[in-house]
Formats: sequence, C-alpha cells, structure tokens
Amino acid sequence: MATASADNALKEHPLAVTAVLSVVGYALVVGTFLGWVPGRVFPDLSLEQVNLLSDAIALVNTVNVLVIAAGWRWIRRNEIRRHAAAMVTSFVLILVFLVMYLTKIGGGGTKEFVGPAFAYYPYLAMLAIHIVLSIVSVPVVLYALVLGLTHSPTELRNDTPHKRVGRIAASAWLLSLALGVVTYLLLNHVYGWEYTQSATAALLAAPV
Repeated sequence: MATASADNALKEHPLAVTAVLSVVGYALVVGTFLGWVPGRVFPDLSLEQVNLLSDAIALVNTVNVLVIAAGWRWIRRNEIRRHAAAMVTSFVLILVFLVMYLTKIGGGGTKEFVGPAFAYYPYLAMLAIHIVLSIVSVPVVLYALVLGLTHSPTELRNDTPHKRVGRIAASAWLLSLALGVVTYLLLNHVYGWEYTQSATAALLAAPV
C-alpha cells in the first residue's frame, strides 16, 4: 500500500522529484570542492591513486558514450526494452562516475593543464563546455529518467514530454562525456599537468 502510494507520488510529481535529486547532487559536488563534506567520508589518496581514478573515470565515461549511443539507436528503431535498459545502465554508470569523481576530488585533488598556448585555449574551451553541459544536464537527465521509470511506453509517448526531454538529455550528456574523455587524454597523455590538493584532502593530511 505504502509502495503504491510512493509510486503514485513519483509519477504525479516528476518535476519535484527531479528538483530534490538535482539539489542533492549539486550539494554533494559543491560541498566536496569547498571542503564542506566531512573529511572522514573520503580516503586519503596518494597521487598514484588519483591517477588510477582518473583512468577509471575516463574508461567509465567512454563506455557510457557507447551505451547512450546504443540507446539512442535502439529507440529510433523502436526497440523500447533495449533502449530502456541502455538508459538505466547509463544512469548507473553516471552514479559510478560520480562516486569515483567525488572520491578523487575529496580524497585527492585536481590537475591543472600545462602545455603550449595553441593547445591550452582549446583545452579550456572544451573543458568549459564539458563542465557547463554536465551541470545543466543533471536535471534534464533526471527528469527523463524519472518519467521513463514511472510511466508505461504508451504514457510516455502520449502524456509526457519524455521524447523531447530525452533527446535533449542524451545529446547534452553525450557531448559532455565525449569532451570529458578528450580533455582527459590531452591532460594526462598528450601534455602535462600540475597537481593541486583539494580543500578536503588538505584537511585530511593536516596534522592533528
């Protein structure tokens, strides 16, 4: 009975659910960057571990690009179950990415690009687009997911903006992920970087 009531609430108020989930996600990321998340939440990472997490994040994002592309192809071919499975898988990969990313930032730090000007400015432009898209995509992706999980295929087609929202979400997230992988390659394997410890990691490393 309670489960049915909760399901109905999710179905009837997808925008509210999206707003709550978005705020939680934003708060976690901003809190981690600013050192507001308690240090004990994250392990104290070495630079080698930070590099391993960077590699793992790039791998997860590359796989996610392929998953989203497959999901897009399947819905265009009206293979609804495969499309739904791909989109849920994509969201799980986003969560995996988020956990690894927050762990890397909270327990380690960030890398700053070191390279020639002709590469630096395109790198910054791609990084900026990647970051902006990743920020603005969050509520759109969540809204499409909430609609997809709470409505039947017929309802999605006839009663919701799922098709339009999903197209925007997939396009924005696909471009964001692809640019993230490209900037990762430029930063880690083509040019150089300088390491900056995060606020939370600095607190972890400080003597008591």
